[in-house]
Amino acid sequence: MAEIRHEQLGLTNEDVLHMYKTMLLARKIDERMWLLNRAGKIPFVISCQGQEAAQVGAAMALDNEKDYVLPYYRDMGVVLQFGMTAKELMLSGFAKAEDPNSGGRQMPGHFGSKRLRIVTGSSPVTTQVPHAVGIALGGRMEGNDIVTFTTFGEGSSNQGDFHEGANFASVHKLPVIFMCENNKYAISVPISKQLACKNVSDRAIGYGMPGVTVDGNDPLAVYEAVKEAADRGRRGEGPTLIETVAYRLTPHSSDDDDRAYRTREEVEEAKAKDPIYTFTVYLKENGVLTDELEKQITEEIQKEVDEATEYAENAKYADAESALLHVYAE
Repeated sequence: MAEIRHEQLGLTNEDVLHMYKTMLLARKIDERMWLLNRAGKIPFVISCQGQEAAQVGAAMALDNEKDYVLPYYRDMGVVLQFGMTAKELMLSGFAKAEDPNSGGRQMPGHFGSKRLRIVTGSSPVTTQVPHAVGIALGGRMEGNDIVTFTTFGEGSSNQGDFHEGANFASVHKLPVIFMCENNKYAISVPISKQLACKNVSDRAIGYGMPGVTVDGNDPLAVYEAVKEAADRGRRGEGPTLIETVAYRLTPHSSDDDDRAYRTREEVEEAKAKDPIYTFTVYLKENGVLTDELEKQITEEIQKEVDEATEYAENAKYADAESALLHVYAE
């Protein structure tokens, strides 16, 4: 009997079930946030839907105890895998004082946790890329065996920050993984109007690093690519550029109307390749998931999301005076 694909990658049935649960948790938190936004309870949502496979597959290929991640604003799957909880993400959505990312100061998607080595991004896109390079350089100077992992959209791959970061990391052979989550749209601009080359990964050759394009709807393909890149980095062979190709199933954010720039047919077609659905099929075909277990997992996650929502909705807002904290020397 042929070896099952996840087993070839050294993953157990428990590992892929964990992968599935984390992807599903990200999806369910995201769907709840949209409902809360439309009900006027939370101000803003920037969605991970359609990109969970790439996010969770990648994060599972890293050392969750010591590597650093510098996520971009859609990366709910990455931060959940690195230890953030549904409750913490909901506190951020509701902008409450207990929000671990910023105490309710920044809008959702600005993930940050010193304890979990999740480095906060900023609102201008792509600034996380040179930061990831700097942390990798710092790790080398201190003799730490760490890899830094940073993500960005394909629109961000046109920003100067990406090119400077990629060049510096390559010249100094730093253990950085640059992962472009290509979801086909930079807000409303399709990829055909952003890149003259076929793939974002084609840019890697200009910096003397390997570049690969993988199916972003397949968490196992992403896991394999990131694992290889992390191993290369730890061996001192330098950075890697990985492009995961998927599709953004929602508008850019809760303030965007995507009907202005893409057809409903196109979105529906993409939904047929929804990674939550396709990975469920894979797990069932390989005897890892049954209908009964799927129902049980869905119910557990639903309960977790309900409890997180209730807790965050009832939590306290920050005191108005706290707006002056961390601005001047205390």
